[in-house]
Amino acid sequence: MNPISALTVAYRAIASNKIRSVLTTLGIIIGVATVIALVALTSGAKQMIEEQLTGLGSKSLSIKSGKRGIGAQDNAPVLTVGDAEAIGGLDVIERITPLLNTSKLAVVDNKNWYTVVLGTSPDYIYINDWFPEHGSFFNDLDVSNVERVCVLGKTVAKNLFGYQDPIGRNVRIGNSSFEVIGIMSPLGQTSSGKDQDDIILIPFKTFQKSIEGVANIKTIAASVEDQRYLPLAEAQILELLLERHKVGPDEDNPFYVRTQTTVIERIVTISRIMTILLGSIASISLVVGGIGIMNIMLVSVGERTREIGIRIAVGAKEKDILVQFLIEAILISLVGGFIGIFLGIGGSQIASYFTGWPSVISINMVFISFGFAALIGVFFGIYPARKASKLDPIEALRYE
Repeated sequence: MNPISALTVAYRAIASNKIRSVLTTLGIIIGVATVIALVALTSGAKQMIEEQLTGLGSKSLSIKSGKRGIGAQDNAPVLTVGDAEAIGGLDVIERITPLLNTSKLAVVDNKNWYTVVLGTSPDYIYINDWFPEHGSFFNDLDVSNVERVCVLGKTVAKNLFGYQDPIGRNVRIGNSSFEVIGIMSPLGQTSSGKDQDDIILIPFKTFQKSIEGVANIKTIAASVEDQRYLPLAEAQILELLLERHKVGPDEDNPFYVRTQTTVIERIVTISRIMTILLGSIASISLVVGGIGIMNIMLVSVGERTREIGIRIAVGAKEKDILVQFLIEAILISLVGGFIGIFLGIGGSQIASYFTGWPSVISINMVFISFGFAALIGVFFGIYPARKASKLDPIEALRYE
């Protein structure tokens, strides 16, 4: 039997019982659609998080005191402005800034807003690739002169001034009055839901004098000229800090450096694990669909026993019967896979619309799902096909 004739016979056999054929393909349709939709949304979420992190400075480093994941301990050495200046003197470092933060009530006339206050330097905007949308950022002279100037995040500006222009207006932070000189461009929320625009930035020396009377700093942020230099910068910074704070070789390292690259790598790893896990769960539907195909094909063999006997009697070989029923099983599986692909793509787009997550359709995953559906048809169709091909023609002809 030539391939065209085999496909024609398979199509007629499937079309002869449309409802049963549709129900048989449901498991394959659901499995393929679920795999594609889940992978698309997981990949989209990973891409969104990576873009947010790289948007905050893909060449930046964050230096803190204490153990990673725990924070500063009572016996850990504290970071100082001198440490920041020393790190800034390293050839590999392009920019450096101390960071001090707290939460304070900001007041304008009869309006108030509880927000984060960050003490930093002009290099902050270059390290994080985040610049004012209106007005300007404070400069080195503002820092050294301990000027009471501030730059507002978009959320703070909206809640304190509404649609009015805040440039040149005063904001009371704690017990001190600050002049607004700029508004930062909007960043939006992080993947965890934190509003990055809910912040006020002021010179770090002003922070130390007017907000909190502290000499030490909590964090040092730095950046390198090229992302390739991040590992070198991390090693040199740790070596410098250990030397400045006289930490012996036998003592635990009381400092750690975090880069966006490290965070992105962790997210990629977690995303890969989640994709595999969700894909594996969704693949169960494919297996269930395959079992359904096998059961229906076995029913079909029973219903067409006399037809099989006639074919064998007129010269059909065992191989022809085997191929015929195998083609029918594969055709059912491929039709289900084809429909599942379109439903998966459409479902991921709908979910993306309602969740706000981007949907990244992987062509490789589409081909893999389609190929897996074909393999399901082969694997679960081989047993009914072999059973059909092994029928005794005499007994088959007697079957009513």
